[in-house]
Amino acid sequence: MTKFGFVKVAALSPRVVVAGPEKNIKRALEAILRAKDEQAQIIVLPELHISGYTCGDLFNQDTLICDCERALEWLMAKTKTVKSLIAIGLPVRVRDKLFNCAAVIQGGKLIGVVPKSFIPNYSEYYEKRWFESGIECGIESINLCGTEAPFGNLIFNMSEDVRVGIEICEDLWVPVPPSSLMALKGANIILNLSASNEMVTKNDYRHDLVLQQSAKCICGYVYASAGVGESSTDLVFSGACSIAENGVSLAEGKRFSQEGSSIYGCIDVQKLSALRRTSSFFDNLQELNINTKYRFIDAELPNLLVSAITREFNPLPFVPSDERQRSKRCREIIAIQATGLAKRMSHVGSKKAILGISGGLDSTLALLVTTEAMNLQGLPMKNIISVTMPGFGTTKNTKNNAVELAKCIGTQLEEINIEAACVRHMKDIGHDIKVHDITYENVQARERTQILMDLANKEGALLVGTGDLSELALGWCTYNGDHMSMYGVNSGVPKTLVRHLVDFVSGNSDSNTSKILKAILDTPISPELLPPGENGEIVQKTEEQLGPYEVHDFFLYHFMRYGSSPDKIIMMAERAFKGKYTSEQLKSWLTVFMKRFFSQQFKRSCLPDGPKVGSVSLSPRGDWRMPSDAECDAWIIEWGLKTKG
Repeated sequence: MTKFGFVKVAALSPRVVVAGPEKNIKRALEAILRAKDEQAQIIVLPELHISGYTCGDLFNQDTLICDCERALEWLMAKTKTVKSLIAIGLPVRVRDKLFNCAAVIQGGKLIGVVPKSFIPNYSEYYEKRWFESGIECGIESINLCGTEAPFGNLIFNMSEDVRVGIEICEDLWVPVPPSSLMALKGANIILNLSASNEMVTKNDYRHDLVLQQSAKCICGYVYASAGVGESSTDLVFSGACSIAENGVSLAEGKRFSQEGSSIYGCIDVQKLSALRRTSSFFDNLQELNINTKYRFIDAELPNLLVSAITREFNPLPFVPSDERQRSKRCREIIAIQATGLAKRMSHVGSKKAILGISGGLDSTLALLVTTEAMNLQGLPMKNIISVTMPGFGTTKNTKNNAVELAKCIGTQLEEINIEAACVRHMKDIGHDIKVHDITYENVQARERTQILMDLANKEGALLVGTGDLSELALGWCTYNGDHMSMYGVNSGVPKTLVRHLVDFVSGNSDSNTSKILKAILDTPISPELLPPGENGEIVQKTEEQLGPYEVHDFFLYHFMRYGSSPDKIIMMAERAFKGKYTSEQLKSWLTVFMKRFFSQQFKRSCLPDGPKVGSVSLSPRGDWRMPSDAECDAWIIEWGLKTKG
């Protein structure tokens, strides 16, 4: 396996001349050597690149076909020191038939030839005039460039975890592309050698097609199309190149470049493998009754230095970086949360909802979602009972923000001070009120939950939980305190996304509501269970104890979504947060994350219901089933740092 599971690929579209194999192969070699210097392990060039795609009836000329074979042989001689897997297109004559093929070479040797399966014969395409389909052609090997090479449906085994399939242009556009069958047979990187001409809107469709196929097949997809030099008679080509991974674009080439184009990308095959393991349809291959047979051809996977892994990592993987996409996502998430809550209320026959409001982000989002749930049911805002419960650590600012927000929305507002009840309870259990330990903190959290539960019974209301996904991952909640509710609307939303959701609502609210929401966004994250400072400021700041939530959300995403190892998570985090946090800080926080994640599973094993809103969920009834007493030693790396457990 290449380091951390990344495979570096290159899609090249050097400038070509039509019917000029000698010139084309020399430019191809130049591009290949540049890709070698970039440590590309897999290189793909366009369809019929050696001859040119638009040769027309020149494909019937022996001179062109023989020149293409000689050009390929020359390229093989010149690439003996290139360990990359190279796929390049050319016409290949086998007996009395001509095939549109991808020749696959490595280390100067021809290791396989893959013919095009679906031959277009419509509009500007009339390939059937010259080429035969490779489907069931009955040919298993051919002699090309003095080498006996496998021919037909081939998958190239570069390692146990890297398996490469090849299709050519039109193959992608048919209802069941060969790449779909290859993926079901195990291929996780698909190469497409193409010669796709340009028309208005075609590039958008082609781009979406590549993304969708990579998503459907849970694979990496590398697409290289013929460039501007291919343009002839009525057709114009642009050199469109793209690299995709599971529906996400990794790289897009510049089109219409006069000198050709090249792009590089690092495909994470470990991620793809993790996704496939959890996708049941890859286990149902026999039920599909697929008769197409593929032969597996051994190939080598060159080494890839970590320094050559040219890939960026989003520091906020739960949050879209594009503002328009982010707004769309926020609107959809709130709709999911509100719909789930409305359904639960109608099912239990409750027309009221109750929740504790603290002036913090989580309770604010829960209140905003509850407001939407009331709108969905046509119920008045007065049916929301907002309860503020000041305690030993409550500050003036957070309490005022909570109260003013409830007033702006128009909910019922209750204030119940919990200090006296907590003092009495600590006296009953013999706890010294001057000892500000976990008992001191949790007494307050459980007192608040008791009040909310009993008020819910009294009012016939549904208690709405406020805790978020990040807190559940870290166990940052009081067992049978804020850990419990009748429906947890935020249980599928990580802290980094909570912030953006509140900000989204702020941007779509009246000036008074927006002002309060912005004040809440500017408030440090805190449970406010310890007395404030001399000036009334918050002294108990969660991120100073645990580390930044943006870092823990990054850890959570890659640990949960793809099962990434600790050393890989750190490598990605170092790049994502470069210049913001040191490697030592990230390693320390990852240790905290792992220890808390494993030790706090017992809290997640008995979570209240809550809506799943994204690809990462910790519900014990859905995505995450983990024993409460699992050991975490295998996930703890001794970084040589002093860390808090």
